[in-house]
Amino acid sequence: MIPTNVKRPRNVDWKRAAAILYGDWGTSKAYVIGLAFAVAGYASFWLIALMCVLTALVGVNYMIICRLYPDGGGVYASVRHRSEVISIVGAFLLIADYLVTAAISALSAFQYLGVPHPEKFAALSILIIGLLNLLGPKQTGGLAFLISVPTAIVVVVLGLFSLPHMGEAIGHLQPLDGTFGQNWAGFVGIVLALSGVEAIANATGVMKLDPGSSDERPSVVRTSTPAILMVMIEVCVFTALFGLAAHALSGLQITGGDVNAPGAEGVRDYMLRYMGQVFVGGALGPPFGHIFAVVVSIVFGLLLLSASNTAIVDLIAIQFLMSRDRELPKIFQRLNKWGVPSAGMLLATIVPMLLVIIVKDMSGLADLYAVGVVGAIATNLGATSTDRKLSIKSWERTLMFATFIVMAAIEMSLLIDKPNARYFAVTILAVGLILRGLVQERRMKKEAQALPERVGVELTPAAAAAAELAVPAPAAPAAVGNLAAESILCAVRGTGRTLDFALREARETGRRLYLLFVREQPFMTEQDTKRKWEEDPEASKIFGEAKAKAADQPPLFCYAVSPSAAETIVDVAATLGAARVIVGAQQRNALLNLIRGSVIREVSHLLPEEIDLLVYA
Repeated sequence: MIPTNVKRPRNVDWKRAAAILYGDWGTSKAYVIGLAFAVAGYASFWLIALMCVLTALVGVNYMIICRLYPDGGGVYASVRHRSEVISIVGAFLLIADYLVTAAISALSAFQYLGVPHPEKFAALSILIIGLLNLLGPKQTGGLAFLISVPTAIVVVVLGLFSLPHMGEAIGHLQPLDGTFGQNWAGFVGIVLALSGVEAIANATGVMKLDPGSSDERPSVVRTSTPAILMVMIEVCVFTALFGLAAHALSGLQITGGDVNAPGAEGVRDYMLRYMGQVFVGGALGPPFGHIFAVVVSIVFGLLLLSASNTAIVDLIAIQFLMSRDRELPKIFQRLNKWGVPSAGMLLATIVPMLLVIIVKDMSGLADLYAVGVVGAIATNLGATSTDRKLSIKSWERTLMFATFIVMAAIEMSLLIDKPNARYFAVTILAVGLILRGLVQERRMKKEAQALPERVGVELTPAAAAAAELAVPAPAAPAAVGNLAAESILCAVRGTGRTLDFALREARETGRRLYLLFVREQPFMTEQDTKRKWEEDPEASKIFGEAKAKAADQPPLFCYAVSPSAAETIVDVAATLGAARVIVGAQQRNALLNLIRGSVIREVSHLLPEEIDLLVYA
């Protein structure tokens, strides 16, 4: 795949960016409070408070990362310039996390809704969400934003009804008992739902630019910072509030890793629903408590399904991005007619479905969780904080490195204490690295086979959306050594006198001739990036005639589909190290002459001084 200058539109404002983050971070309170109580009982608030502090630290650090990487600050993009291998490891760790996120969110949604056999409904919902994503992210992308508003309202209402019970909760609050190692293990076990911060970092490339910034010097601070800050405050404040309020519930008992309440068993996985029923029912009467519990179930159920959708969308996107960078097989970038990579969608749907069906339990899925996201975040923080080329203030670098140490310690603990999570993450990483190795091996074999024909040239125009070399016959070995200094590039649009002149010039001077045909079109699709010159009738005709006329000295053919012909011509010339560029000025009507003239002037302006420009008229 050839790098392109095609960019996605920047149309995500801070509210939508916040919804992306809230779809993941906001769901944590739905299940982490029950999981924490199952670990530490009436001392669980201290673990939840520590998790909120960690969430705030990560949030502040990712405000810095989003400022530093306005074109994409996720672990794969931000670490890649330091080390491709580390970025690949971070990406596969993130993939492992997204797979579990999709599964655990869907299962938690139907546990909140109180349906029998929630794992079956969860698997079916993942399948439906995956099929909807075949139609493109536009069909599901607004879900998080629409659901976040009623969710925030329900959270505020539940918080208000919780406040009168704070005295009772504090009275039930107990200190943490056990050793530091036991409490640390309990804390590590509830570190959940942090992956949303990686999702918002990946989204900086589509965020609206700050006033005064440009695509050449982008800045998205006014979008990313308020989005992270507002969600971080809501999540930390209300998670801590509900974590404390849960202590006001009398008679909770821990049985076999689950939490039972008087008259209600297994409330661990829907603690907020039970809290709403008790607190609102106590204030307004049991009927209102039951109604509010149903509202909580529906709202958080939808929010959790939205989190599953976000995870699936992110899975598809990261697989596509890695395939485009030739780190995964090409099948992951083959798009359907709606512009969606079908193979990526298939993997992003089937694996979470299997996880839900096989594991069936929230605590079991939680055992597979966190290794991926904590590893990805630690990788991002560690690489960024130690990059001396980045403009980071001393306190920012110190804070980021300190957070990296904490995240690395958590990751090590997870790898030791959660064997299932370790095996799962290592399995995903191993499969990913094997796929990458196969891609690299296949590419090396192709390059080795094509080396005599391509004479060591790799065409990588930054302005082209797709380009390739097609060589009719092998070049003489003696010519390989001095190709760069002796080659000519001719940009052709037809089979007229410019082509004849270029062929004659190459024959008389003994230089290698490259013929470049640029199919210029302002709007690009992914299918355009894969187009071959054989599929273009005009290019095929020109190259066929050139091959016939060249006889025993065939040129090398270059083909590109690009939004800018001038930029492509200049970039190809610079990449090939051409000594001369030939461009034809054809005699046509005034409008086309004006257009052609502008291309020639732009080529003349952009072309390096060491490359001669010859306009044939």
